[in-house]
Amino acid sequence: MSTFLIDVPREQAAESAAFWAEALGVEAEGEPGEPQFTVLKDALPGFVTAVQAVDDAPRYHLDIETDDVAAEVARLEALGAVEVSSWQGCHTLRAPGGQLLCVIPTHSTPEYFAENAKTWP
Repeated sequence: MSTFLIDVPREQAAESAAFWAEALGVEAEGEPGEPQFTVLKDALPGFVTAVQAVDDAPRYHLDIETDDVAAEVARLEALGAVEVSSWQGCHTLRAPGGQLLCVIPTHSTPEYFAENAKTWP
């Protein structure tokens, strides 16, 4: 797991990011080139935590980063997840129980990924 996202309706994103930054005692910082994200710096050590502006209902979701997106999507589908969409190399799945998760290409540093990645048989 690499990322914890707080999804909020687009028109409430700025207010939500300010709330979560104050509530967690961290800085909120825009993500260059990705205006839908506001990173909550160091909110969960070891993970990216961000507010994401969405055109959908408010919720939380997790991102799983991988160096083989297709294989990880297939592995999670075999465990019972169902793909609901894909966008820019990221795949959104619904887990049994209804929770959303995204499978995303590696975005952490190579050193961090090598140290923390899980390898599946």
